[in-house]
Amino acid sequence: MGRLFDPSCRPFWGPRVSRRHAVYLSPLLAGCSAFGPRPELSRYTPPPGVPTAGVIYIANGAGDYRGLSENMSMLVARSGAPYEVETFVWSHGSRRVLADQMDHDNHLTEGGRLATEIAERSRCHPGQRVALVSHSSGSAVVLAAAERLPPDSLDRIVLLAPSVCKDYDLRPALRASRRGIDVFYSQWDLAVLGIGIGIVGTADRECRSAAGRYGFTPITNTPADCALYRRLHQYPWEPGAKWTGNYGGHYGSIEPEFLREYVLPRLVTP
Repeated sequence: MGRLFDPSCRPFWGPRVSRRHAVYLSPLLAGCSAFGPRPELSRYTPPPGVPTAGVIYIANGAGDYRGLSENMSMLVARSGAPYEVETFVWSHGSRRVLADQMDHDNHLTEGGRLATEIAERSRCHPGQRVALVSHSSGSAVVLAAAERLPPDSLDRIVLLAPSVCKDYDLRPALRASRRGIDVFYSQWDLAVLGIGIGIVGTADRECRSAAGRYGFTPITNTPADCALYRRLHQYPWEPGAKWTGNYGGHYGSIEPEFLREYVLPRLVTP
């Protein structure tokens, strides 16, 4: 499989931004001025007669680029796992990257809409597992949804290169996810989550240090908080993942082989 949206796929080593690293920043800085055709909605449903064990909701990153949902739909279909994959469209529109990153009111509104959809689905299909997977600023939407859901109502949350603040309070979302939150981050995500976030700030508008670069800082004021944060599982990028096409850049964690090796088993394993 070719690599998606990350043409250089190499760490940024030097103190200056080279021409190739401008590829990372150009969609972030394009903002509301860039428009284009809306990609076809990505989803997967098990074949007729196969009982559905659950659903995986995908919140792509800013700009409605659907590499994550396309790759996850393909992988679930190939695996034969009895799960549906649903793309949750929350964006302002195709390639409206800056608006999607900076409009936190929209994250909260769309998170509420996702929470309502999950609650309705759970009412109609009791016993089915519900997982949430997000990339970059889609994490602000997924976390806003989880914060509105009852304790243990979700099976798992996976955050890939989240562009929310590293000090984000995960306690409400952790309560909602019985198998916890898995976070994949990379210190080498220097162009988008380093330089880009340094310019425009995190999706939740709280700081300029993204959890997708540093991981989340636990908030453990009480023993109950400590117990909750045992549900947080954080995985820094390591060079051993290069074989999957993930070289530590912003889009490396949505590579098909990386998702197949590191993410999909967490979603479909009983």
